Amino acid sequence: MCRYRGRVDLDAVRTFVAAADAGRFQDAAAELSITQQAVSKRIATLEKILGVRLFTRTARGARLTIDGQAFLPHARDLLRAEERAVASVRPGRRALRVDVIGRRLAPAAVLGDFHRSHPEVELDVVTLFDADAAVDAIRSGTIDASFRAVTMPGRRLPDDIAAVAAFDEPVQLLTGPAHELAAARTVGPAELAGHRIWMPGIVPGTEWAAYYDALAAEFELTIEITGPDFGTEPLLDTIADSRSLATFVGERTRLVWPADHGLRRIAVHGPTPVYPHSLVWHRDNPHPALAALRAHLGSGRFDHSGTGTWTPAWARRPDADSPVPAAG
Repeated sequence: MCRYRGRVDLDAVRTFVAAADAGRFQDAAAELSITQQAVSKRIATLEKILGVRLFTRTARGARLTIDGQAFLPHARDLLRAEERAVASVRPGRRALRVDVIGRRLAPAAVLGDFHRSHPEVELDVVTLFDADAAVDAIRSGTIDASFRAVTMPGRRLPDDIAAVAAFDEPVQLLTGPAHELAAARTVGPAELAGHRIWMPGIVPGTEWAAYYDALAAEFELTIEITGPDFGTEPLLDTIADSRSLATFVGERTRLVWPADHGLRRIAVHGPTPVYPHSLVWHRDNPHPALAALRAHLGSGRFDHSGTGTWTPAWARRPDADSPVPAAG
């Protein structure tokens, strides 16, 4: 028959362990900065819950019963588990959880650079679909920060969400060896008018769809999103075999293809389109590694903005101390 009669309170367990170690309720009370009456009450409550006597009172103090001796190592385990649980979420002890959109994309590479510079910071890297999902995760506490393009027209970040410009990533043209522009070292955006640029991975309503819509409108480009998105490898296979199709990729997007594909990554200049990555986080998040990450991003090593570049008018440089419009 089970004698367990309720929930064990950790303060009572802590008091039991202190009394067992001290051998006297009075000494346990002094150690815990409570009254001897409080010690007696906690022990009595614990004994009632467990349905056993834990101590026998003696002239010299309190002696553990057989049941008390059996319970003591498990009580210590409970207190150690509590300590580990608290430490796991203590600021600076928990891993910094950051959304990088995709593991082959620039935010992942930049976060990897941060990790190499700050190996003492433990990271938990995740990938979420779009900015709406990222903001929801930040507000719920599921993640600490996200790399996103802000600010899409008609959207605003909630007041409790902060954002700051992280880095601008140059956009490149990717072609197969038989493409008309394959031999070019650089191309201008205006030169791409009339060429078919195929990007089946663009999802309407996302921040990257808004970016490429603005790019196409600015330079009168034809960006096609038709056809199923089977992933990166099938896209590269198609581009490699095509004389007319090209695609855009970020400068720091990691791509691997067979040697016989002969793909060309061509810089785009005059102006250079840059994709505006921002770091987004909750204003009340106290994790100290967030400050280290922001300082790393602000070091200037990732800055590609300035004269000779283009980014959409809505891609403002958000100020971390004021609300800004949000991306998709």
